[in-house]
Amino acid sequence: MSEQLVSEQPEQQFGIQRIYIKDVSFESPQGAAIFGKAWKPAVQQELSTTTTGMGDDRYEVVLTITVTGKLDDQPAFLVEVQQAGIFLMKGLSEEQVRQVAGANCPTILFPYAREVIDSLLARGTLPPLMLPPINFDALFQQVLEQQGSEAGVTAH
Repeated sequence: MSEQLVSEQPEQQFGIQRIYIKDVSFESPQGAAIFGKAWKPAVQQELSTTTTGMGDDRYEVVLTITVTGKLDDQPAFLVEVQQAGIFLMKGLSEEQVRQVAGANCPTILFPYAREVIDSLLARGTLPPLMLPPINFDALFQQVLEQQGSEAGVTAH
């Protein structure tokens, strides 16, 4: 009887089907003028993720990273990368899909996006910028906590 119960449970699968650049942008608004300045930019980083179901237990997850560098409060560069992947998530509950798409998939995509950003800066003949690692598990938990507290506030 226990064998029958095991076989009735759906098999869980997670797999990477494709990793690709969905969109990329590099801007150097000051052009050659930035090469005459001391290079100590103030760097700001923003990131977000989106998940879109594609059917057949496949999901497109897009990690968008925007990095802005300013010299003397003037934009020196702006890089935006949408690093995407198609992931198979079979036999997972809705909550598990949210967790995997919100934390695990961005963790997989981040090194690719970081390399693209570094490469674009190098092609603009700017010094390399190695973004520090990001704990997407912690960020995902923060988002869940914020959503929970906002739902609690609106319910009252």
